[in-house]
Amino acid sequence: MAEFKEISPEAPAAARLMNWVDNRFPASKLYKEHMSEYYAPKNFNFWYVFGSLALLVLVIQIVTGIFLTMHYKPDAAQAFGSVEYIMRDVPWGWLIRYMHSTGASAFFVVVYLHMFRGLLYGSYRKPRELIWIFGCAIFLALMAEAFMGYLLPWGQMSYWGAQVIVNLFAAIPFIGPDLALLIRGDYVVGDATLNRFFAFHVIAVPLVLLGLVVAHLIALHEVGSNNPDGVEIKKHKDASGKPLDGIPFHPYYTVHDIFAVSVFLMIFSAIIFFAPEAGGYFLEYNNFIPADSLKTPLHIAPVWYFTPYYSMLRAITSEMMYALIACVLAGAVLGVLKARMAGLFKAIIVGAAVVLIAAMLMIDAKFWGVVVMGGAVIILFFLPWLDNSAAKSIRYRPTWHSWLYGIFVVNFLVLGYLGINPPSVINERVSQVGTLFYFGFFLLMPWWSRLGTFRPVPERVTFAAH
Repeated sequence: MAEFKEISPEAPAAARLMNWVDNRFPASKLYKEHMSEYYAPKNFNFWYVFGSLALLVLVIQIVTGIFLTMHYKPDAAQAFGSVEYIMRDVPWGWLIRYMHSTGASAFFVVVYLHMFRGLLYGSYRKPRELIWIFGCAIFLALMAEAFMGYLLPWGQMSYWGAQVIVNLFAAIPFIGPDLALLIRGDYVVGDATLNRFFAFHVIAVPLVLLGLVVAHLIALHEVGSNNPDGVEIKKHKDASGKPLDGIPFHPYYTVHDIFAVSVFLMIFSAIIFFAPEAGGYFLEYNNFIPADSLKTPLHIAPVWYFTPYYSMLRAITSEMMYALIACVLAGAVLGVLKARMAGLFKAIIVGAAVVLIAAMLMIDAKFWGVVVMGGAVIILFFLPWLDNSAAKSIRYRPTWHSWLYGIFVVNFLVLGYLGINPPSVINERVSQVGTLFYFGFFLLMPWWSRLGTFRPVPERVTFAAH
């Protein structure tokens, strides 16, 4: 048992109270390790505020969600009416509902920007692989949380969007129909589905999400933060063991984050009060119509933050399968020609390619669309082992790398835009090219990330006061 620290009886009441707490719970120790004595690189820039903003939005979502569940009825006959009751009759209910719906979109905005910052500065590279994996798991849990919450208003787009997505699981060979039935809880999307999604949205997924956020932060504070230069600040320390290129997170970056929070809340409030539906992007007009299983909307599309992946799903047609088969064949041939390995392993590669091509020809394209949609997220988990560049940060990579990252962002935005629009021949072709580029960007990264002339990486971080 640890010895209790003594304090003078004449010490201020606050100091005596803190000493009493510290003898029973490491409050001051945690504060020092994770705030006042946690040294972060002194060259953080604008891109490093989005992690804190994501944490803020998570708190907003949890608090507003608690108040919404006080009045919401997870019943197919009453769900839509309970949302209308919240909007019209509950004091400040409209504000809480709009904060929650706008918060969902805000969450994805800050998380996408946070992930892009990691991509720019190589924050997934050694020794931060686990931080990145936890972050990708958070993103996956966030997508599940948003999808399940999307059904709860029980409007037309909620109902039919869930119908389309749940039916996709039925395309999985052998287990698909049973899996779809298990998710729905019935043969059609109905009251059982609503109750299941409500339970997962309110209890199960938030618990997983909170656990992953804690793991993400613990892993971050264990190895330390990355920085725009990609230089490890722990390499250079003073006599007391403090990093020469680091500054305490508190008060320097807490002030930095408070300013970012202030700007964010002004924008967030402006959207809530003046454009909560954001022209139908945050809340679709069809979702203000009660769910009707007998009337299908003319165009069914998910919310904007899912549309890039939905666009990839729609891109996989019977014609696209031939392009994918050609890619698999080319990859196998290249692997056999370039790899230095025994003939047995080369034969295994060829055999695996043949089996995969046969499966692609035999199984419906709809299933491969589901695989591509899921693979677009899963491939992010492997990024630490795909990037072989000599420099972590984009600052010291060849200039054309920056252009490639820029094209990747534009491609992702175009896929998102195409996913919102009704399908057409031209949209289908563009989304197919965009899907091939998206996967090509990651799958060819071990090759292209090594190319070009890299600028020398400095020993110490570069920093200019501002």
